[in-house]
Amino acid sequence: MTSRMVQVTDAIRCGEGAPLLWIAGPCVIESADITLQIAETLAELAKALKLPLVFKASFDKANRSSGKSFRGPGLEAGMKVLAEVKKRTGLPVLTDVHETWQAAPVAEVCDVLQVPAFLARQTDLIFAVGKTGKAVNVKKGQFMAPWDMKQVVSKMVEVGNRRLLLTERGATFGYNNLVSDMRSIPLMQDLGCPVIFDATHSVQMPGGAGDKSGGDRRMIPYLARAATAAGCDGLFMEVHPRPDEALSDGPNMVVLDEFPRLVECCLRIREAIRQ
Repeated sequence: MTSRMVQVTDAIRCGEGAPLLWIAGPCVIESADITLQIAETLAELAKALKLPLVFKASFDKANRSSGKSFRGPGLEAGMKVLAEVKKRTGLPVLTDVHETWQAAPVAEVCDVLQVPAFLARQTDLIFAVGKTGKAVNVKKGQFMAPWDMKQVVSKMVEVGNRRLLLTERGATFGYNNLVSDMRSIPLMQDLGCPVIFDATHSVQMPGGAGDKSGGDRRMIPYLARAATAAGCDGLFMEVHPRPDEALSDGPNMVVLDEFPRLVECCLRIREAIRQ
């Protein structure tokens, strides 16, 4: 297997031989108050368990099922909230980039730029985020095979950026359903990149609730544990204090109070397989 290691920030590495990376936070910035509340709780957990943790929240959800769905505060307001998260908690931050012009202003604040799964094949977008020099997380499209991500790796190399994480988040399986193939973890690791497993979007049911996506959060722990046992380099989970009241992706988010127990379980599995 090809050696893999990415310097995510000055203090955090991800890949072969590094601790399990955690990417966690709410689906979208609903308000500054709730976003900071979640970030501060995660920062306390990261400190207590010595976790390398990147805080995640989207300033815009551009691929909502309905045009009437809540999308977020927008770029300018969103960057102010994420800058405040960094200032108050010291956590590095990650957010989605949907259009090429967003890459530069997002990179001024965020430590990791993320390309959503639906946009994983957008060449200009990959080039734009890669040229910022920041670490980049590209989610494998639900419509793509693991080996198809080789082209994403090549595009990043073309612009001189090897700070690339690849994320598995399930594959389309019939209508309104996804299935997770744990073989994708070693297959994408063979491309020379650390592989993150998105345990929350993998239980999503795209468009399964009519004008919005459904999901089954009961399945999140099972998939997270399985991915850890399969040797993933990190775990991505969206969390919220009250997921059933969340403005986006509530059915497939982890209850914030239940997150520490799942983290500790995965860490025990990680330690077992490393021994």
